[in-house]
Amino acid sequence: MPIYVYETIPAAPDAVPERFEVRQSMADAPLTQHPETQLPVRRVLSGGLVTFTHGQSGDACAVPSGPPRGGCGSGNCCMN
Repeated sequence: MPIYVYETIPAAPDAVPERFEVRQSMADAPLTQHPETQLPVRRVLSGGLVTFTHGQSGDACAVPSGPPRGGCGSGNCCMN
């Protein structure tokens, strides 16, 4: 099961949110309250793991032939 990061939603603008982790099934609904304090919470989105390879045959990130399209080219990896 994945571990999700949540943070409390501060009542005051200068308050610091508390971050905590919860192990949940992907089918579970996101929490709306802290499990212990019952304060309102929101789930924090974090980046995932991405692996790029370059120069292999059939590679989506290979340098395209011809003029660049949509800002891609010069070896940049674009997912158009």
